[in-house]
Amino acid sequence: MRQAMRGGVAVMAAVLAFVAGPALAGFSFTSIDGGEIDLDDWAGKPVLVVNTASLCGYAGQFDDLQSLHEAYGPKGLLVLAVPSDDFSQELGSEAEVKEYCATNFDLTLPMATITHVRGAGAHPFYAWMKGEYGFEPGWNFNKVLLGPDGVPVATWGAGPKPLGRAIKGAIEAMLP
Repeated sequence: MRQAMRGGVAVMAAVLAFVAGPALAGFSFTSIDGGEIDLDDWAGKPVLVVNTASLCGYAGQFDDLQSLHEAYGPKGLLVLAVPSDDFSQELGSEAEVKEYCATNFDLTLPMATITHVRGAGAHPFYAWMKGEYGFEPGWNFNKVLLGPDGVPVATWGAGPKPLGRAIKGAIEAMLP
């Protein structure tokens, strides 16, 4: 499926809603705090999924992700950080990732365990994004915004900041 490019932002066409089922159906991530983060629990609400890495030059975006979580979480937004070492910039264990993010960014948003986001071992969510929508993270801090119906609304690479107009505006448009 082709993506329309606008200013470096890949915007998913409305036709995608008819191509595949919603992402929320059946996808869950193992939480860095234990247990599961089940996307089904967020049906009817927007979800921003971001593959992260603690030692990446884009790690400053954790501050923006935390700000989104604090501002829009109470209105229904799930901001989910998915640490990955697929680009060789993640710490060696979940405990190290959790401590680093808490110490350096005061991170309280939901975070998955270290997860593959590309290739043959990609988490089923990311395999689905690649197979159905042609989106695979090209680097850390790539972002996927799912609408309340679980269908991808937009994807962004590492560059766009979470508090930038494109991402923040797309989120605000889906919240009460």
